[in-house]
Amino acid sequence: THSRIGLRDYTILVAMFFVASVCNNYAFDFNIPMPLHMIFRAGSLIANMIMGIVILHKRYAFSKYLSVGMISAGIVICTIISGKEVKSTQTIAAVEEEDPMTTLFWWALGIALLTLALFVSARMGIYQEVLYKRYGKHPKEALFYTHLLPLPFFLLLTTNIWDHIKIANASELYELPIVSIGVPIMWIYLLGNVLTQYLCISSVYVLTTECTSLTVTLVVTLRKFVSLLFSIVYFSNPFTIYHWIGTILVFTGTIIFTEVVDKVRQALAPSKQAAAVGDKKAN
Repeated sequence: THSRIGLRDYTILVAMFFVASVCNNYAFDFNIPMPLHMIFRAGSLIANMIMGIVILHKRYAFSKYLSVGMISAGIVICTIISGKEVKSTQTIAAVEEEDPMTTLFWWALGIALLTLALFVSARMGIYQEVLYKRYGKHPKEALFYTHLLPLPFFLLLTTNIWDHIKIANASELYELPIVSIGVPIMWIYLLGNVLTQYLCISSVYVLTTECTSLTVTLVVTLRKFVSLLFSIVYFSNPFTIYHWIGTILVFTGTIIFTEVVDKVRQALAPSKQAAAVGDKKAN
């Protein structure tokens, strides 16, 4: 079937998708713990706002800038605290004990990768918005091409992928029920990750065509928040009071940004008016 959006447009979209994906994944090789990774990515609203101002020349209400300030403060707090507790997360190569400055350097590089991924993802979102306005909304087509076209680029990462395959193969064996075959448990985790990622990403692509951007942003933000809490509990990562303050700032700032409170008030207002009219008629 002929694609509704031009191949050239998809190529640009795919290039941004590839850069953002590689940067986000490579950040784990530079001493970035999972909670910090997820908190940092919660700053996507900030990046989108900045890109909107620079590229689309948008102007925002004071509440938007306030929320961006809260989210920024939350990310800075979590970044600084995690920086104090940073430790090497290198697992591929057996390296000698690194000195604190070397570890801190790699951590700073990881932060730079996350920052690049954040703004590339924001630019990608704006580009998608422009394409949807120009060609109409086609979520399944966009989902297909943005994941199919980048595959050849991953040949550039063959060595890294092969190293991780060896790590997966060396993981603890898990015996599959019924068939009684032992499978490295990392492959089970990978399968689970692929399936849940597909459900999540395909739902978001459809959501963008069925709901307002407010609803999509809120749903994705809540998902990130739940993922963060699950990660802390499951991986037993250190989570101080400062991390909680940072997370609350990020979450509250996002709620203010998406104007959820105003939307709830507007939704409740008609029902209150209807109830008042009903009371008057009864009297």
